[in-house]
Amino acid sequence: QVQLVESGGGLVQAGGSLRLSCAASGRALGRDAMGWFRQAPGKEREFVAAINWRNGNTYYADSVKGRFTISRDDAKNTVYLQMNSLKPEDTAVYYCADKYNSRLTYSRQSNYNYWGQGTQVSVSS
Repeated sequence: QVQLVESGGGLVQAGGSLRLSCAASGRALGRDAMGWFRQAPGKEREFVAAINWRNGNTYYADSVKGRFTISRDDAKNTVYLQMNSLKPEDTAVYYCADKYNSRLTYSRQSNYNYWGQGTQVSVSS
């Protein structure tokens, strides 16, 4: 069993930055990737970014490319999401997810096995 705990959310003005963290406890052996998703009010949850745990390859939604950076710390079993140049449309609850299978589509929610509780990010204009 894996537990994921997100932190780092908050309120920031447009153009500002935030860094989200997701600490995983429990199983780590066999991890394929970790990812970030977000859900804005009244919208479905969507993919933001993912990182392959073995080779460090990263994947991003088009809406955040060039502004967000996902990274990992193997020793701390933690994944980060550095968010720069934030926009009001980035406002959402951000969820961390853990993937333990070889399915290739990192943007598909059903490919992830464990989820965190989420952290709120609010960007004011």
